[in-house]
Amino acid sequence: MERISFDLDSYERRVRTQPCFICAIVAGRHDSDLEQVVADDGENLAFLCRYPTLLGHVLVAPKHHHEQVVADLDEDRFARLMRLVHRVGRAVQAVVPTERLYLASLGSQQGNAHLHWHIAPLPPGVPYREQQFHALMAENGVLPWSYEQAVELAARIRAVLPADEQD
Repeated sequence: MERISFDLDSYERRVRTQPCFICAIVAGRHDSDLEQVVADDGENLAFLCRYPTLLGHVLVAPKHHHEQVVADLDEDRFARLMRLVHRVGRAVQAVVPTERLYLASLGSQQGNAHLHWHIAPLPPGVPYREQQFHALMAENGVLPWSYEQAVELAARIRAVLPADEQD
């Protein structure tokens, strides 16, 4: 996987000093067209990662600003969020070659505090030492991509997104 260097210091400054990027996306005021929305169930939102380390990297978050994975969500709310994670994960696997689908809730109270899940498809053939955490770390570089590529990938994911059985 070709990657380009990532300015971790600038990224850290931005996420620690600026308003919540997920709340900005929900409000329609985000500053990156790369964060294309792929799913919106009214309560939760899924969108492409601005700085993907793996092609098809998607974030899923509640629209309301929650910060704790289990403490802020009751069991039903958590289950609804995870249903969207599952649906989007299946759609990502349908359009991006995937050896293993990584799911992780990352973030920090010091930056990126808004609760969110990462869906990141590891492509087949990645050497073992470049898998798992290594594959997810922006410090190892991010994928170079354009607005046009993001729009095309988001459309492909939306096109195969399975219907929510609860609708």
